[in-house]
Amino acid sequence: MTANPYIIDFRAIGESAIGFISIAENNKNIPFEVKRSFWTYYTPESVVRGHHAHFHTEMILLALSGRIIIETEMPNGRKETFCLEKPNQGLYMPPLCWHTMKYSHSAVQLVLASTLYDEKDYIRNYQDFLSI
Repeated sequence: MTANPYIIDFRAIGESAIGFISIAENNKNIPFEVKRSFWTYYTPESVVRGHHAHFHTEMILLALSGRIIIETEMPNGRKETFCLEKPNQGLYMPPLCWHTMKYSHSAVQLVLASTLYDEKDYIRNYQDFLSI
């Protein structure tokens, strides 16, 4: 059975006087080996991104700055809404997780993915997702 999406808290090391560092490590606080990373930025607040799921890819979404609202849906119908606005907090996204994302204009999103890009891994039609 596929896991549900969940928040990962990355330890914030440091203090406000000197700043902080958070660390992500394969198979430690990241539950998979990272094979790809990408980031989004300057997304207009009126734009909703995502509208897809993946057959195999696992991801961690992080809001390095700004705010990201993520709505998720699993094949069993479970729907959740997450708000990322702390740079030491990420959202684990399992395979087969339909998702949409809305950003504050200042949001910078970093995504850590378990697979290299493969268009065949994407489920882009919502009706196809519902039939899984």
